[in-house]
Parts: sequence; structure tokens; C-alpha cells
Amino acid sequence: MIKNYDELISCASTYKKSLDKQRKKVLVCAGTGCVAGGSLAIYEKIKSLIKENGLLVDIDLTKEEEGIGVKKSGCHGFCEAGPLVRIEPYNYLYLHVKLEDCEEIVFKTLKEGKPIERLMYRSNGALYKTQEEIPFYKKQTRLVLHNCGHIDAENIQEYIGNGGYKAAATALSMNPKDICKLITDSGLRGRGGGGYPTGKKWSQVLSQSNTVKYVVCNGDEGDPGAFMDRSIMEGDPHKIIEGMLISGFATKANNGYIYVRAEYPMAVHRLQIAIDQAVEYGLLGDNILGSGFSFNIHIAQGAGAFVCGEGSALTASIEGERGMPRVKPPRTVEKGLFECPTVLNNVETFANIPIIFSDGIEEYRKYGVENNFGTKVFALTGNVVNTGLIEVPMGTTLQEVIFDIGGGIPNGKQFKAVQIGGPSGGCLIFDERHLNLPLSFDSLESVGAMIGSGGMVVMDEDTCMVEVARFFMSFTQRESCGKCIPCREGTKRMLDILVKITEGNGTLEDLELLYEIADTVKNTALCGLGKTASNPVLSTLQYFYDEYYAHVVDKVCPAKICKGLAEITIDSNKCKGCSKCAKTCPVGAISGKIKESYVIDKNKCIKCGACIEACPFKAIEEA
Repeated sequence: MIKNYDELISCASTYKKSLDKQRKKVLVCAGTGCVAGGSLAIYEKIKSLIKENGLLVDIDLTKEEEGIGVKKSGCHGFCEAGPLVRIEPYNYLYLHVKLEDCEEIVFKTLKEGKPIERLMYRSNGALYKTQEEIPFYKKQTRLVLHNCGHIDAENIQEYIGNGGYKAAATALSMNPKDICKLITDSGLRGRGGGGYPTGKKWSQVLSQSNTVKYVVCNGDEGDPGAFMDRSIMEGDPHKIIEGMLISGFATKANNGYIYVRAEYPMAVHRLQIAIDQAVEYGLLGDNILGSGFSFNIHIAQGAGAFVCGEGSALTASIEGERGMPRVKPPRTVEKGLFECPTVLNNVETFANIPIIFSDGIEEYRKYGVENNFGTKVFALTGNVVNTGLIEVPMGTTLQEVIFDIGGGIPNGKQFKAVQIGGPSGGCLIFDERHLNLPLSFDSLESVGAMIGSGGMVVMDEDTCMVEVARFFMSFTQRESCGKCIPCREGTKRMLDILVKITEGNGTLEDLELLYEIADTVKNTALCGLGKTASNPVLSTLQYFYDEYYAHVVDKVCPAKICKGLAEITIDSNKCKGCSKCAKTCPVGAISGKIKESYVIDKNKCIKCGACIEACPFKAIEEA
């Protein structure tokens, strides 16, 4: 139990000395992606080999032992190359590590200090020995993700030894109004998508006269392709807790909730471990650090509904009600959880709070652009060489993210579009309009997109943008809570039209109707999710109208993705009459005689492509 500020500083000093005694550290990525690839078995194997050699140090940092520390870290970010193992102090990063590599890692690297080059990153003939040299990491600014991949995610002593909870201790000695002003002056805007000023929200809650208030952390993260919040919860849970604790004191709230979807079991597990540890060390509970302030945090698991990412739907879900948005006002800051004033921020927003206290306002505002300060975490996925979790200053351009950090488009393909903000975001193109577009709340909104929670899906030349719009609309329509007519009926009608177009039955009148419905939904839906549901449609209509036109007028899909517009033909000059295609066709659409050219009945053909795969002479192709 840490009773006051001085004891916290003393413990931090002790833990730091113990960490420094660990002359070598092995950090095995235990993020969800690497765990799926077998990283936990790698962790146990390396740990066992080191223990056999009498070099393993205890995880209890009250003991100052010399030796090698083996840790399960959070996500390193370079998900494309997992499982990942980092070796300190050399800063070697080993990629695609297998169980059979463990002995070589222990005996060659840990015992002899030699790198294993075959496990290191290579690009264009160059070998990158250290993690920091790899282009994927070199152009990032990892503030929120600083601890992820560098400390044991399940050890509070390591967090404290690296400066953790010092920000909270400082905040507990301040006036709540001064804390709100500090956050306001930092320029921090909510990282959940809306970009509302965080300090302003806290001040509004503080000003409420209610004796009962709440702090709620939104960790729902329902966007397809997004895993930013999950990785922070798994890799640095104490930073979230510390941010919530500061928020609670600043707004005079004594209880907090972290809302996490049940599909994130590892995040739930590590958050609970972190909460229990914080209580044990006196950093949560009653009279924290002798300040007289009490604060408790609870975990609420959601059932995976996308709509529960919306504030009022989320609080309803915590209360045990069906997750459905309500009419506003009143706003959450006035009447939120259990009808009490509530601070509602997402995971990344709370993770920024300790950084602002530790680094100071001036240092924090060095990153980003005017009115968009700090950094932003993105989940970079899709048709890009380096997929994974990245963090860059606000205002970084699309070109830098996709081509410098992401490594460009694989297989020599051309870049076509990037979807930012998930189902609520828009599709952007890579030309003079968007080439150097800074990634900020204001710039993206000006072109019909939004940062959202930070999902970024890159698409190459083989992507059909009409199909992309259909995919996101299908998701949105399924996830609609159905409370308001514009969203319930509008998304269904937009989906019907998009399906009609991709099946080859669309008309120009359908495009006009599609735009009209999308615009109506945007302006009349009840909640923020409903209002942004049509963004993928509106942005693709704006920037890829020629593809829609080709689908409805020319009856072709330029990307050859939409099966309803495909036409499968047999080249009579290449066909040898082997009959394999006819035998493979599930609907009997192909006929002919042996050793003569076969033909396809277009009325029967379902365009499944089975014949294309079966033909040994490459005589069948999709036009």
C-alpha cells in the first residue's frame, strides 16, 4: 500500500533500480495478433531456457537482482511481422519468430550478444538490426504507445518504475478547476471520432451541482479493421486507469466504468488485473495517496453492438438497458450514466492525460497542428505492405502514413483509395486533392471523411468502390438499432440500391435516389452514428462516380469484382475440348463435344468462377 506522494516516488526509485539491474530484457509481444501466432508458447520456452541457466530474474521489483528479465509485453505494432520478440539493450527486433528459434535466441543473442540476422527486418537489400531503424517505426512518434512493447503489461511495478502514477499524484495536489484548465490549454480533443475538446467536457461536468458523477471510458471499438483501443487496453492498462483517476478528481466523480466489448477477453483480463493491482497499491479505492479522494473503477462488458459506441447507447447498456441512443439534450455531461453528470471519453483520450501532466503543455503542443495537437493512433490495414498499429503527430499526411510508414502498395499495384473512420468515415483518393491532406479532425471533415476511432483501410487498383460502399452499408444496416426511421429505413433502402447496382440491375435513376436518401439520413438521423452512416456512400459517389456510372450504364465492373456484372467466356482458340469445365460447372451451363471447343450458356451461368480454376489451358476468363 502506497500511502502518499513521497512513498510513490520512493517505490518508483526502487523499481527503476531493479529494472536497471536487468542487464538484458526479452520482450515477447503478447498482443492478440501475436498470441494467435503462438507468442505465449515462445514466451514460456525462452523463460524456461533462461531459468535453466540460472539467469532469470524475479518479476518482483522489490528485489534487486542481476540477470535477464523475460516479459509479456503489449502490442509492438508491427502486426504484419508477428510473432515479435524485442531484445534489450541491443534493441534487436526479431520477426516471425517460431518456437524452434528460441534456443538460438537464448544462446546466441542473450549469452553471446550476437544478432540473428535471418530474424531481422530486410527491405530492398538493406538489413535493419534495431527496431528504431525500421522505416515502419522510424517515422512514428509513439507517445500513447510508448509503453506498449516495452514493459510487462501485467506488472504495476514496471509501470510505476517507468514514471507511472506520478501524474495522478501531481493532479491530486491541484485544484480541480486548474486541472480542467490544464487539459483545455493542452488542446487535447477527444480521440473517439468527434474531436470535442476534452478540457471543456470536463469543465462542464465539474460545473454540475450533482453530488454523484461518473467517469466512463469507451472501449467498445466496433469499427471493422480497428484495434487501437484494444491494443492500448492490452498493452498499457494502467495508463488508462491513471487518466480516469485524474478525470475523476478533476470533475469530483468517485466512480468510473470501462465499457469493453466481450469479444476482447484479453483486454478485459488485463484491465481487471491492473484494477486489482491499483487497489492493492492504494492507487484506487479510498483516500488515494492520502489525498482524501476516493475513486473506484468497474468493468462493464458489452455484447458487441456497434451502436453502443454512441455515448447514450453505451450508458444505457451499462445500466442494463437495451443499447439505444436517446434524444439530446440533455447531453451526457448533464445527464449521463444513471442520469448523473458523466465524463465520457474513449481509451486513447484517457491515455493522453498522464502524458500531458508528465511532459507539460508546451512539450505536448509541439506535436500536431493548430487546433489538433498531440498524436493519433491508427490501425493501418488493407492493401499495404506494413500493416499494424501506428502513432503519428496530428497533421501527418496520407502520403507519409501509407507510403513511408506503411511501405506502399504490395505486388506493384497502384493505390486507389483509403477508408478512414470505419463505417462512419469516408473514402479518400490519392491525387492532388488528398495527396498531402493532413490527418486532422478539421481537414478530414472538409473532404467528407472523419478520423473516427482511427481505422484506416488502404485499397489498391483491384478494389471496386461500389462494392466497398455496399460492404460498409451492409454492416451499418445490420448494426442499426432501429430506433429512428431515417437510419432504420434509410440504410435498408441504400443497401437495396447498392445490391441492385452490384448485381448489374442499376440505373441512373438509382444513383440519384441513392444520393437523395444518403443526404436525408445524414441530416435527419437521431444519433451521430446514424448521421454518419451514409458517409461511405456520399464519399464514393463524389470521388468515384465514374465507377458507379460504369456499373449502371456500361454494365461492367472496372475492378471485375461484382459477379453480377461479370461475363465468363471460353476462348475457342485455346480450348482443347477436355471437358473439365463442363464437369466442374455446378449448374450445367457448359456444353460441347470432346476435342472441340466448349461454350457457356450465359442464361444458366451463375459466374462462380469454378470453370476458370478447373481449365488447365487458361482458355476461360472473366471479362
